[in-house]
Amino acid sequence: MSVKKIQQFYYHADNLDHKTALLAHLLKQEEVKKSIVFVRKRERVRELAAALEKQGIKASYLEGEMAQTQRNEAIKRVESGKMHVLIATDVASRGLDLEDITHVFNFDLPRTADVYLHRIGRTGRAGRKGTAISLVEAHDYPLLGKISRYIQEPIKYRVVAQLRPVTKAPSQKASFKPSKKVLAKRKAKKVEEKKNVKEKVRARDRKNIGKTP
Repeated sequence: MSVKKIQQFYYHADNLDHKTALLAHLLKQEEVKKSIVFVRKRERVRELAAALEKQGIKASYLEGEMAQTQRNEAIKRVESGKMHVLIATDVASRGLDLEDITHVFNFDLPRTADVYLHRIGRTGRAGRKGTAISLVEAHDYPLLGKISRYIQEPIKYRVVAQLRPVTKAPSQKASFKPSKKVLAKRKAKKVEEKKNVKEKVRARDRKNIGKTP
């Protein structure tokens, strides 16, 4: 899947409350027409919906154990434009096909990079541009680095002026450094390359034995 038409950003959050405040602020921006907010745990779905409602944002939501009629109603509220925000877990969002999603928010980063790709692929469809925003706490940076390397696209850092974090985000260089697995592969590759060079030199030397200089 190509992510060229999807702009990707991340915001550093001090804690859960700060993350919720950032999400509420971003959802109120004019360019955010229709969005999906992904959370990792089922328990957080309703909690986040309630927190957003306190900020004046009504959100529809999907839970894994919802009855099909409730699920259909939740989706219909977003499709009809009655609500513009859908909160869901990865499990609950399976089979979901909503058009004109302008933004995907990763309130919680997914556990793997391929799930991240699947999430953000719900925006930027049919030739349109899309935006994917991740809200990241300090413990999320190793995973953010893995995702960035996997998709081979930059995820740019942004700040909301009135909601600047108190804690410092790890530097991009530090947080996106190669994993031990990647470093081990690179080392093995270098060893193999050196071995091949030595073998070529030996083969050339054997070939030149007995030749007059």
